Amino acid sequence: MTVPLTIIVPVYGAAAELAACLGSLEETVGRAVPVLVADDASPGADVSHVIASAARGGLDLQHVRRERNLGFVGNVNRALRECAPHDAVLLNSDTLTTPGWLEALRRCAASDARIATITPWSNNAEICSVPDFCRSAPIPDDLAAVAAAAAAAPAEYPDLPTGVGFCLFLRRAALEAIGDFDQATFGRGYGEENDFCLRAEAHGWRNVLCDDAYVAHRGGASFGPVGLAPGGENLARLNARYPGYNARIAEFILQDPLRPLRERLAQRLQAAAVLPTQRDLFV
Repeated sequence: MTVPLTIIVPVYGAAAELAACLGSLEETVGRAVPVLVADDASPGADVSHVIASAARGGLDLQHVRRERNLGFVGNVNRALRECAPHDAVLLNSDTLTTPGWLEALRRCAASDARIATITPWSNNAEICSVPDFCRSAPIPDDLAAVAAAAAAAPAEYPDLPTGVGFCLFLRRAALEAIGDFDQATFGRGYGEENDFCLRAEAHGWRNVLCDDAYVAHRGGASFGPVGLAPGGENLARLNARYPGYNARIAEFILQDPLRPLRERLAQRLQAAAVLPTQRDLFV
């Protein structure tokens, strides 16, 4: 039986980025699945105006506004409860979705019932970045061409040491088995998705790359202004709970098992004239 799915877009400010994100969802998803915009008490009226405008468009749009700011983790956990019993895709408000992205994530999820999280390729997604590994790149001009190149080869769905939170599929069965994000430990945000993925893996679940899907990501637009940043105390908490985490990520980066898939995609992008041909693509 196919589990219904909801796309959750957590929001705090960044109205222009949200408008672009919702516009891309209207083009690539339409009314096929509900989109829950969870506004974490954004200041001003700009975000509310964007959501009201989008609600008149071609999305199955649901909107909740928190009475007070809960922080990213609290807002997301509340949204996950609000969309139960659906599977969920957490989608940052500074992303742009591409043709076929959601269908690809759903095929990936259907390929193995033990997949807990799924991350697509992106221009800015740390270990899931293309064309350059662990290095952000500008958002491509022709996102449809990039999506077509990603979908052109049979998917392999390789395992990841952790998912990446800009666009993260979460299976409801995994949430029910191990719980949601750990707000008590990770507070307002950063590290919570890594912790979730590591907990899932410890319970026999998988975290995988959907290597035939692509979602563009600007990065830092929505939650940067409130002081959330990688590292710091939350990274220390993550490493205290999983002492081998840093070493494992360093080994993954050193071994770079995604390199053949990244090279294959970059070559298709070059052939489609989406990327220049004279550069070192595979760093």
